[in-house]
Amino acid sequence: KMAAVKDLVILALDKDHKTTVTVHLHGATVLAWKTQGKELLFVSERAVYDNKKAIRGGVPLVFPNFGPWELGPQHGFARISRWKLEKAPEKDASGTMTAVFTLTDNKETRKMWDYKFKLTYTLHLTEKTFKTTLKVDNTGDKDFTFTTLLHTYFRVDDVTKATVSGLKGLEYVDKVRGDAKFTEDRDLVAVAGEVDRMYASTPSSHVITGTIGGSKILLEKSNLPDTVVWNPWVDKAKAMGDFGDDEYPSMLCVEAGHVATPLSLGAGQSFTGSQTLTLLDE
Repeated sequence: KMAAVKDLVILALDKDHKTTVTVHLHGATVLAWKTQGKELLFVSERAVYDNKKAIRGGVPLVFPNFGPWELGPQHGFARISRWKLEKAPEKDASGTMTAVFTLTDNKETRKMWDYKFKLTYTLHLTEKTFKTTLKVDNTGDKDFTFTTLLHTYFRVDDVTKATVSGLKGLEYVDKVRGDAKFTEDRDLVAVAGEVDRMYASTPSSHVITGTIGGSKILLEKSNLPDTVVWNPWVDKAKAMGDFGDDEYPSMLCVEAGHVATPLSLGAGQSFTGSQTLTLLDE
């Protein structure tokens, strides 16, 4: 069950392919971010590459709706739409490898959500960092509201030993406990069971420890004020057909988004949010 080569775009920083990003045109889903030979993103061994279903892992793009959606599929249509490679990967003057993907409204999207828009997704890869920027343009003549999120799946050695910083004192909605609201009291959030929490108004950076090979990753975000932490644990893992029953200890989703309150864009207005991931030295 492999992705077809024609569906993939690869940003390779070096000739020996030690630092690369692989993108699937279905959803412009980032499937891999490898730096210095270390693969940092999780993709399920059971992920489906049929250009219909959302790909289970990497960095799925959520737009125009986070979560269940009465107008269409959960998490919206961006992650199940075919994107266009607008600018093929190339190095800029500073040595950063850059590629640009776009999605514009079409018959399929307008059936669900009758608005004109353009999404521009720009990727920047350096030796230690991977930056993703999503720009949303309202190209029509009526206002629309949306939520959006980068659903990043990190590879971890053992999810029970991984931690996420920067959440203490913040209110979160706990989807495991019927969307009840709580306040986080831990300096470092750890996982010891199913977790599905939406933290609102989070700081502009988090450090994720226990990522693959004992590494740490710095997640910095701009204009994405909320952070979701998710791990399906035993029962949810078994319930997902495109996720191995025993894969949950190897992944943790830490997702930067604008989801606690919807954004509104008037005709001709735009929104830009970005995330930068940095592999921290030991």
